[in-house]
Amino acid sequence: MKFLSSYVLLQLIVLFAGPLAVYAAETESGAKQQIEAEELPLDELRTFTQVFAKIKNDYVQEINDRELLENAIRGMLEGLDPHSAYLDKSAYTDLQEGTSGEFGGLGIEVGMEDGFVKVISPIDDTPAQKAGVEAGDLIIRLDDVPVKGMALNDAVKSMRGKPGTDITLTIIRNGADKPLKIVITRAIIKVKSVRSRTLEPGLGYLRISQFQAHTGEDMRRELEKLKTDNNNNLDGLILDLRNNPGGVLGAAVAVSDMFLEKGLIVYTEGRVKDSKMKFSAKPADIISKAPLIVLVNGGSASASEIVAGALQDHHRAIIMGEKTFGKGSVQTILPLNNESALKLTTARYYTPSGRSIQASGIIPDIIIDKVKVERLADAGNGIKEANLAGHLENDRSPPEESITKGDKDPEKQKFESPLAKKDYALYEALNVLKGLVILKKQS
Repeated sequence: MKFLSSYVLLQLIVLFAGPLAVYAAETESGAKQQIEAEELPLDELRTFTQVFAKIKNDYVQEINDRELLENAIRGMLEGLDPHSAYLDKSAYTDLQEGTSGEFGGLGIEVGMEDGFVKVISPIDDTPAQKAGVEAGDLIIRLDDVPVKGMALNDAVKSMRGKPGTDITLTIIRNGADKPLKIVITRAIIKVKSVRSRTLEPGLGYLRISQFQAHTGEDMRRELEKLKTDNNNNLDGLILDLRNNPGGVLGAAVAVSDMFLEKGLIVYTEGRVKDSKMKFSAKPADIISKAPLIVLVNGGSASASEIVAGALQDHHRAIIMGEKTFGKGSVQTILPLNNESALKLTTARYYTPSGRSIQASGIIPDIIIDKVKVERLADAGNGIKEANLAGHLENDRSPPEESITKGDKDPEKQKFESPLAKKDYALYEALNVLKGLVILKKQS
């Protein structure tokens, strides 16, 4: 009876897979590919049916065929790469909510590494970020449940839950002597993907935390607001893509296009015709070629790397920070008939110069290491000419449009803050941006 069950299942697989093999061959160009079409691996399929029958009959508790086959599908996809996955109805719904900008959970983008859940990036203003989760953390336990051997989808489901409930993440972090335990309270995550503010008069800051379907439109509105706040005179801009795990490819293209007037932005290559695409820029530059700096780090992935790579290849921006994550593959969502879907890696993407980002990332033009800045105590030797007895007085007032304003200037004080201590990378980027603006005005 067991042999009969395996045989029947094998026949079903052959009947189903046979037409697929013929179809795959026919989609290639010419009869040669049809002749060379790979035969079905009957020995492997026979092994599969034997395993299926053994589990069905001998497993410690009864398990239905649907669950077994879904697990087999999950295993097939998870064995390909860390980003391909089977999405059941619930996971497919969660994915759609995530790209629209509102979903429930902790607020982290995760992947798998060596059997553990790796944090690609915490999302801005979410419970995970506020609790201190960092890009690169390896999650080894969810509450008291070990993560090792757990499927990524199952780990994500465990992290999701009713808003207001707690979960304890046990994580391993580079530089930490022992595993850390972080308690996070679940919440409804409402991601505002674009934020902006003025750093100093004429110098803007724009932060993209995630690339969503509406990110391009939101960014355009924020840039127009920055211009208005600075009397329509935006001298320079810092685009912050740190800890941005990526998102929608179209949003990355739209953001890149705002700063480029022509040329290739990104192209993709895969095995099937539909996976080969090219995206090019159209006029005009929304900030009129004003100096641009892009901040990245190890949590900048996927769509973030598309933007950084395009602007770097076109010499439109200076890239500053740390080497990026290195996710240079494209995942396509393929809906299935049972309201589930496949998330399948179908292509690699390349920067305009032909660079592949996969597993190598974007190397910044200026590397900024992680440092901690502290203000030194006054050593008491800050003697200037004005402190010397009998010094000559200044017989001329500074010019009205002096580049350096006095310490008591109210406009300067309005923007003063201990930026170097709060965000050293941004502080360095601002200094470079000031230099670029000065050089442009002098040229």
